[in-house]
Amino acid sequence: MAAVAERSDLRRQPDPVIIEKALFEGRAVVTADVSDYRRMAAQAAEAGRLFPALILTSPEAWLLGRARARAGGRLVNALDALLASGAEVEGELWLTPID
Repeated sequence: MAAVAERSDLRRQPDPVIIEKALFEGRAVVTADVSDYRRMAAQAAEAGRLFPALILTSPEAWLLGRARARAGGRLVNALDALLASGAEVEGELWLTPID
């Protein structure tokens, strides 16, 4: 698991570059930009192109009242649990909090 912000080769790159890198590396893309990534996935499917699996999130799902500071930790915990489960993600999966 790696965040785009942690990788100098991906930081400030447009979405198509991130998509191509995810395909090349065999990674899924975790995003809250649901409408744009679903649109790009549909365009890829229509054109017969591959598209990485999508793990979709909603910022509102991670915030509990005043616990906004914990939102990032909750997201990481849910991603860790998904990785530990060994589940294969194909197409798209909505990630939800585990607590």
